[in-house]
Formats: sequence, C-alpha cells, structure tokens
Amino acid sequence: MTHEKFEGERTLMRIHIGESDKWHGRPLHEAIVDMLRKDGFSGATVLRGVGGYGGSSVYHTDKLLRLSQDLPIILEVIESIERIERILPHLDEMVEGGLITLEKVRVILYRAAKK
Repeated sequence: MTHEKFEGERTLMRIHIGESDKWHGRPLHEAIVDMLRKDGFSGATVLRGVGGYGGSSVYHTDKLLRLSQDLPIILEVIESIERIERILPHLDEMVEGGLITLEKVRVILYRAAKK
C-alpha cells in the first residue's frame, strides 16, 4: 500500500490504554492497529511503558515480578484531523478505560524506507 505525500500540519493522536485491555478476546492495541491499517492510515506506533498509573491510581511497573502485569501502552498515530475524527466513534466503543488525546503537529518528513 502506498500513501500520499504527507507534510505540513497534521494531528497526533495518542491512545493510552493498559497492556491487559482486550477487544473481542484479543489485545486491544493489536485490534486498534489492525483497524487503522484496514482504514489506510499512514502508520501507527505502539509503545510499552515501564511504569505508570491511570484513573485507578494503581501503579503498574515492570520492576515487580508478577504473572499478570498491566503496563501502560501508548499508540501514536499522525494523520489528518478528518480521518482521525471518522474513527473516534469506533475507538469510543473499543476503549473501555483509557485516555485519547489530540494535538497539532507539523510533519517535516514522511518517507517509506527503500527496499
């Protein structure tokens, strides 16, 4: 899949969720990335945090030896505001607990790697 030239003002969407969050039995972050790919978004990055807490104020860290960790996951997507606004209702269904933020960014370079 090729993407249009991508420069100038865009919107950065950050989705903050937990590692244990699910959507129809699969990891939520994977389901969101698949949805974005199918919708033709230019790219997404999934970041796994080493610690953090959310609305429950329970601190989750990778330093504790536990079988079930719920480390922070952040998905970052840069796209036009129109495309992001179209998927927000679906994200609202998928994200039961978390945070979604939007901010304006200036893209100075977007280029696919040469093969």
